[in-house]
Amino acid sequence: MSAAVLAGCGAVGTGGDGPAAAGSGPARATATATLPAEQRTPEGTLLVADFGSDTVTFVDPERGPVESVKVGTAPYGLTVGEDGRAWVATADAVAVVDTRTRERVDTIPYETDSGPATTGEYRGGGMGIALAPDGEHAYVGVNVPGGNGTLEVIDTGRREVTDTVPVGRRPFDVDVSKDGREVYATNHDSFDVTVVRADSLKPRRIEVAPYGTEGGLGSWLKPHYAAVRPSDGKLLLPFEGEKLVVLDPRTGESDIEKMTANTHQHGARITGDGTLFAVGTGPIDPSSDEGPSLTMRTKDGKEKVFPLDGPHEDVAVSEDGGTAYVTGGFTRDGFWNGITVVDLESGDTRRLPAGERPLGVAVL
Repeated sequence: MSAAVLAGCGAVGTGGDGPAAAGSGPARATATATLPAEQRTPEGTLLVADFGSDTVTFVDPERGPVESVKVGTAPYGLTVGEDGRAWVATADAVAVVDTRTRERVDTIPYETDSGPATTGEYRGGGMGIALAPDGEHAYVGVNVPGGNGTLEVIDTGRREVTDTVPVGRRPFDVDVSKDGREVYATNHDSFDVTVVRADSLKPRRIEVAPYGTEGGLGSWLKPHYAAVRPSDGKLLLPFEGEKLVVLDPRTGESDIEKMTANTHQHGARITGDGTLFAVGTGPIDPSSDEGPSLTMRTKDGKEKVFPLDGPHEDVAVSEDGGTAYVTGGFTRDGFWNGITVVDLESGDTRRLPAGERPLGVAVL
């Protein structure tokens, strides 16, 4: 399950793409047990990475922003453990935030040299990030402008990088298998997924290009986000609201299923019952493609498409499965500083203010 965004779909400097990953974490922290209840962050609060500022913002799903916390330059993806700690991939380091007390408790610099910490959709530094099921390791994809990226392994107890693994170009998304034995980096600009064994850290490349690789860096038809299907561990990668690549990371073989939204797709999220959510950012070709949307696809392949007003990037789903939260911090023109809240039963939507250009999102 991922929760993370960004990067250009077209030629460098012309397009835009965007985050995020969620996972479990170390044992539940005890420091917050002494806090008065009114000072703790309520369950169901949203946490978003503010790519347009150096913060993450806590958002009440009914009223809007509650508080922002400084984390580092241009935060992208984030993941939250069962102990309430959030791990946030910024341009210069991974920030650790105690979501119960709403304070940054540490920063972990990268080992990879990705250049100076900058902003913008092609910035270097952390992109996709995920936690191992046991919470003992975090995995972050680090973008190196102009070259291949790395997967950095963080010991969450020691809060330091212990290993780096070569992956493809611009690792938009990072996911972990349910048993924690494999890590998957979805690499936007090299049309591939890097499969990394968690024990040996041996990488293996699998090309994912249902439209081919013509156009290279200038192509819009590249992978963005993946979701690990709970039933069999296969990776689901949506493309253009037209094709869903179902990739078996063990064999490298894939099948393609039809999708119906007909729009350029970014964020992907899957729930425990196998329902896939895919964010449609809008048309590549306005004369033939549909506008922004959120696709909800059940495990038997039935789809419901919710139209959205303007581009969006990533999505999270409420614990009861009844509400989706879609971030508006898209990295191309048209982004906005908020979240669209979608009632998945009625289809009703409403807009909620939320930080500056929010990308990665999680429900606490």
